[in-house]
Amino acid sequence: MDALAALLRTSHLRARTSILNRQEATMQVIVNTDNNITLSEDTIASITSELESKLAHFSSHLTRLEVHLSDESAGRSTGDDIRCQLEARPENRTPELVTDNASTVETAINGATRKMQHVLETTFGRADQHKGASSMGGVEPS
Repeated sequence: MDALAALLRTSHLRARTSILNRQEATMQVIVNTDNNITLSEDTIASITSELESKLAHFSSHLTRLEVHLSDESAGRSTGDDIRCQLEARPENRTPELVTDNASTVETAINGATRKMQHVLETTFGRADQHKGASSMGGVEPS
C-alpha cells in the first residue's frame, strides 16, 4: 500500500510541475529577413517588443511567433514590395500563417499583426466558447 501511495504522490507532483511549467511558458519571437533587408539589433528588439505587446493576450496559447521579412523586388522600389509573414505556433495545434505586403517594413509588420490578431481571436475565441455560455452581445435570447 505504501508503494501505491508513493506512486500516486509522485504522479500528482509531476502533474503539478507540468501545470506550473505551462503557466511560466513564454512566447518566443524569432525575426528572420532575406538578404535584401538589414535590421539593426535595436530594430529587432523593437519589433519583438511590439509583437509581444500586441499579442500578449494570446501568449499563454502560443509557443513561438516567427516573423519572416522579405523584399519581393530585390531592392528595387516598386510599391508594396516588402512582405511580412507571421507564423504563430499554438500549443498542440497547427500553425497559423498570415501575410501582408507594404512599402515599408513597419507597415508590413503592422498589417500582418492586425491579421494575426484576427486569426487568433477567431481560433481561440471558438475554443474558449462553451455551450450554455452567454451570447457574444451579452443579450440573452428570450
